[in-house]
Amino acid sequence: MRFLLSVLIGASLLKDSWQATKIKMEPAIQPSFISSSQVFKVKDKDTVVLPCQVANPGPYVLVWKRGIAVLSAGTTVVSPDPRVTLNPDYSLEIKEVGPQDAGDYVCQIGTLQPKEITHTVEILVPPRIHYVTSGGRVEVKKGSTVRLECKSSGNPVPKVTWSRKNNILPGGEQSVTTSVLTFDKVDRHQAGIYECLASNGVGEDVIEQILLHVLYPPEITVERPVVYSGEGLEAQLVCIVHGENQPEVLWYRDTMQLDTTERRIMESRGSRHTLVIRKVNRQDFGNYTCVADNQLGKTRKSIQLTGKPHPVKFNSPTTSKWKENYNISWEVESLSPIEEYKLLYRRLPELSVITSDSQPQPLSTFMTHQGSKRPQRGENKTLPIGSFSFKPIKDRRMDWRDVILPAIPVQPVGMQFMSYVIRGLEPGQQYEARVQARNKFGWSPESPPFTFKTTDTDESTTDNHRHMFAENAIEDVQSVRSFRNSAQSIKMVVSLKMFGLILSIFSCAL
Repeated sequence: MRFLLSVLIGASLLKDSWQATKIKMEPAIQPSFISSSQVFKVKDKDTVVLPCQVANPGPYVLVWKRGIAVLSAGTTVVSPDPRVTLNPDYSLEIKEVGPQDAGDYVCQIGTLQPKEITHTVEILVPPRIHYVTSGGRVEVKKGSTVRLECKSSGNPVPKVTWSRKNNILPGGEQSVTTSVLTFDKVDRHQAGIYECLASNGVGEDVIEQILLHVLYPPEITVERPVVYSGEGLEAQLVCIVHGENQPEVLWYRDTMQLDTTERRIMESRGSRHTLVIRKVNRQDFGNYTCVADNQLGKTRKSIQLTGKPHPVKFNSPTTSKWKENYNISWEVESLSPIEEYKLLYRRLPELSVITSDSQPQPLSTFMTHQGSKRPQRGENKTLPIGSFSFKPIKDRRMDWRDVILPAIPVQPVGMQFMSYVIRGLEPGQQYEARVQARNKFGWSPESPPFTFKTTDTDESTTDNHRHMFAENAIEDVQSVRSFRNSAQSIKMVVSLKMFGLILSIFSCAL
């Protein structure tokens, strides 16, 4: 067969040589290509037709080649591949193409100086994922470094996109494009089902999943670190527990493990564990601990049950209407009546400016002086950076002052209110105040600091005087109450003296 092929090609070339001499003498009838070189992108299993149209082919033989292999010569198909055929117009047809058919195909005119065009065939292959880390299930301990990999193939090279099922990625993104995901020091928040999607625009996208399972000791968060309650009420202490295989949760009062009783109930719903105490009494107040345990460790968190008041919240404006007085008001939640308040206040320290060539002076004075004084010849108009510093001015008037105030009687249990007029303040100054409230169970935590400011001038309208009267009402009521108590005492003393005098007169008469 090869011998016959060689003879055939040789005979064709001899014939071409003879015809070439003739055509050389007649250039107007030399062959030329109508088709041009092209790139064909063909899907896997499809058919491709490679054109080779020639003008004035004459007696020349057209040859199809792929590399050094001859596929056809003239009208004879030489390739043994049954998928390869030659059409009447000399186009080469390849059926059911696959990745092995990708490459360059040459159509050549067998002249003394061969002419040729080259077609490039690219086989488009749909994406395929052929590897995921650990076969799709990764189990690691908390704190480990995790590498999730998804290898794919196809033509063009697929793009791999990661996402997390029913969640965002740990970095906050909906998806990222990369072949490898890496997490450092994983915790339970990184656990979940990760999906890698491979796509290249050919055929259907493909998806594979990797389950990341993180093993970790129990983790506890308390719903409220301090639970406020009152006698006869119900209290709920809640621990949210996460851990491997639903850790066992136990409750303790100080160091004593608690059991379920008629008044004490322990409930568990998923990760939420609740200690319910019904009809709270004074002995129930104290520290409680929930302890969670699994094969990887033990964790505990404490909750305080108290009958003391909540921290005080201020509700007065931050700027006074007067230059020497300020009406401060607040509210506090308590499930027992408030008995008294402790008010602490002080003037906030003023910053002084220390320059490299001057003595310390108040910032306000310095700013006023510098702003109003015109610089003399030779003086600096501005202070260079680093030539000054700030420090608080020490003043005995800035020491804390405290006032003990009796609570307003007959207020309903729950949110309770109080106000007080602080007198003898300085005009245009910043002050800081803190308040504590006490009921029969003790003092509340100290309130966060509250700052207020006095004005430079009083507002002197009639309405303001009315407001001042209203603000002083509580003090006046307390004074009246004290006066009434004193008056009653005086009346009792006078009555006793009168009774004694009458007895003396009666004795003398006898």
